[in-house]
Amino acid sequence: MIRSMTGYGKAEVLLETGKITLEIRTLNSKSADINIKSQLLPKDKEILVRKKLQDRLQRGTIDFFLNFEPNEAAAARPINKEAVLSYFSQVDEIAKKYPVYPVFPEKSDARAIILSSILRLPDVVDAKKADAITDENWPEVEKGLDSALDQLDAFRLREGAALYKDITSRVALIENLYDEVEALEGERIETVRTKLLKAIDELSLKPDPSRFEQELIFYLEKFDINEEKVRLRQHCKYFMETIDNEPNPGKKLGFIIQEMGREINTTGSKANHAGIQRLVVRMKDELEKIREQSMNVL
Repeated sequence: MIRSMTGYGKAEVLLETGKITLEIRTLNSKSADINIKSQLLPKDKEILVRKKLQDRLQRGTIDFFLNFEPNEAAAARPINKEAVLSYFSQVDEIAKKYPVYPVFPEKSDARAIILSSILRLPDVVDAKKADAITDENWPEVEKGLDSALDQLDAFRLREGAALYKDITSRVALIENLYDEVEALEGERIETVRTKLLKAIDELSLKPDPSRFEQELIFYLEKFDINEEKVRLRQHCKYFMETIDNEPNPGKKLGFIIQEMGREINTTGSKANHAGIQRLVVRMKDELEKIREQSMNVL
């Protein structure tokens, strides 16, 4: 079964320090365009993640998101006690040397106010955060990545099933439209014969009947679409074999569609018949829809 290049997968990993959310979003692209949109991933793990995404997803614009929500214990930042004592000692020394305390309102706790102010000074509260992803918890994070990839793959399969149904029905419709073209071929030949005979009558010519038939056959050979008919049916058959049997047929389908378009265009240029021209326009319309849809096939 074919896969779409559009997909979405998400997984959550609970660690001692908090929760990591992994999200992967993919869209269609000619090659693998991987974007890691997070600063949480350690540099030594980035190559491994890129390779895993490349191997599993093959092609597409791939956006990988990492988000970390620390728990209360991890979110609480430690206080630098030595810095607090140093600041407090200096403030206390200044307060003893200069009349600072009297400026505070009566019965106020001056020391509590000073301590509150000190806690807002630089280097008192440790702003450095521990790394969310470490070598110790990496196996759990990697399992989460695999789970997100599994979800994305299931999404791609569901989308691929819808694509398959739409594309193959349009290929069958093109074949049916060409059956209608074949049904009009006899009428087309008779129309050309009638036009030639009318032109000869208007010119008051009396051609040799056998010579006229030879010239008519030669003239009609230029408008013969038998080769285009055979090749288009072969291309349609090859298209179906490819989409049914190859795991990632997207690129090859694009090449086959080009060949199908060539045969349809040649049929139109040789048609010389209003009914056939209308059928050719419908085939072109269906082929363009197939082309648009196949661009999203992996």
